[in-house]
Order: sequence, then structure tokens, then C-alpha cells
Amino acid sequence: MSSKSESKELAPKIPSGDVVVEMKLEVVVLPVSDVDRARRFYEGLGWRLDADFSSGDNFRAVQLTPPGSQCSIHFGKGLTSAAPGSAPGMFLIVNDIQAARAELKGYGVDVSEPFHFDNARRPVPGPDPENRPYSTFAMFSDPDGNRWTLQEISKRFRERV
Repeated sequence: MSSKSESKELAPKIPSGDVVVEMKLEVVVLPVSDVDRARRFYEGLGWRLDADFSSGDNFRAVQLTPPGSQCSIHFGKGLTSAAPGSAPGMFLIVNDIQAARAELKGYGVDVSEPFHFDNARRPVPGPDPENRPYSTFAMFSDPDGNRWTLQEISKRFRERV
């Protein structure tokens, strides 16, 4: 893990007065084996269906967006050569991990118990004992095995607002 000073040293130098172009993460592509099953799963979580279109027999794209998110997911046919279920680390930020877990369980999702990490970065059962933001997690997978991590952030760091 790098410190702030190390990360600043690696950052490109932007000449003063130059405009930095805004870049927003819009879509993450998920590899799935069954497009209709994946669509049912994510719609079943209450995610908004933004698009479902195809072109011939070899291309189909489905886009869904989690509630409150500015970033969506794409999956379909002809979108990626990645193996189904190989997306291991997407994060969903929640302000109440217990409520998020209860909602997912209500949809029939197998979601882990909350956990946090000790000083050696080993997972420990239960929420962060000091209730620090960014420190409590839970996990679940979609039907293909693409892994999602819930991260509780009740208060953002000043740099992240």
C-alpha cells in the first residue's frame, strides 16, 4: 500500500493553469454465461434496466444501473472474451451494511456476514469495532461467480467528497 507522498510522486505533473478534463467511470463490463439469467438476477436486485439491444445473432448488450449509482454494468453476447464469472472485485458502497445485507437476503442473495480487517490485513468476522468508515465489508456473487464487495462508508474522507 502506498502512502500519500508516494502516490503524489507517481502522479503526472499538471502545468499550472492547464485544464484537467473530467473523466467519469460510466460502465463496467461483466462476463456472463447466460444473458437472460444475469438480467433476471440484477433486475431482481432492483437495478434499473437502461438498455437491452442486439444486432444479429452474435451481439447483445444489456445495461443495468444499481440504485443511486452513476456507474452501470454491461453484459451480453459479443462484449468480452473474459471467462464468465472472472470479474473478482467490484465494490458497491453502502451507508448501512446491515440494511444492505438484509435487502440482498430478501432478494434471495447469499451475502456474507460483515467483516473487517486487522492490522495485518487479515479478515476478521464482524463489523469494524470502532465503526470507522471504509472499514466494514460483506460479499456476494452473481450466478456466474462475479464477486461484489459491499463497503460501508457512512462518512467520506474529505478528499473523497
